[in-house]
Amino acid sequence: MISHGNGPQVGLLALQGSAYTEVDPYPLDLLGAQTEGMIGYLIQQELGNELPFEKRLASLLTLIEVDREDPAFADPTKPIGPIYTEAHSKKLAEEKGWTFKPDGDSFRRVVPSPLPQRIFGIEPVEWLLERGAVVICAGGGGIPVAHTDVPATAGRQLVGVEAVIDKDLASAVLAADLRADALAIVTDVDGVYTGWGTPAGRRLDWVSPGALAKLGFAAGSMGPKVDAAVQFASATGRRAAIGALDQIAAIVRGEAGTNVAHEIPVGHAGERVDDGS
Repeated sequence: MISHGNGPQVGLLALQGSAYTEVDPYPLDLLGAQTEGMIGYLIQQELGNELPFEKRLASLLTLIEVDREDPAFADPTKPIGPIYTEAHSKKLAEEKGWTFKPDGDSFRRVVPSPLPQRIFGIEPVEWLLERGAVVICAGGGGIPVAHTDVPATAGRQLVGVEAVIDKDLASAVLAADLRADALAIVTDVDGVYTGWGTPAGRRLDWVSPGALAKLGFAAGSMGPKVDAAVQFASATGRRAAIGALDQIAAIVRGEAGTNVAHEIPVGHAGERVDDGS
């Protein structure tokens, strides 16, 4: 089962949409659906070229429920789209009403990122996995939806909301619901570091979820990945791992990356941290 991000793509689509002023720009839930289809297609195409012909692949749109009262709606933190200078970001904020926050030496648009509560349509994913398919789903954190109260004759209905769910947290919920053996979160660094960017920096090899949760990481970088790994390991008792994409086979075997688990095996190289329990 494969998931993916969509931050740059959904931001660029939003920028393109806002340039056409004849109609209202598409809301973020529609842009999320667009990127799920677009990126899912690319992953499916490339995997199809590498895997045996008889291996079946499927890309699915995934609706994920959020809480309308989530405090994230009052404090946008999810970065999307390209980076800007401070002057350019201020101009766009005035023109479009967007929110920007620092991203290193630059600025980037941020949008609400509420916590994923529940995945709709989990059964079709299970059916496909049981039949040996590779399933690409929950891309970009899925399509954010929430229940809304409508007239009594119609009952409660789902509607899209203006938000982008964090892909790592959505993947952790999906993996837990599907009873996955492990959750591998792959990125462009080889693991989670303490003292990142300093001479004292060191990679954590194996760490308990309780110990990792106490360390604290930036919300705009490693924070969501750490939160997702801690959530999955704590909820399921199984292993989560964070590491580099080119080491994914070793990560799945538990031989690379930062492995988050309650039971830390003896004999692994690198920094090992547990919570003493």
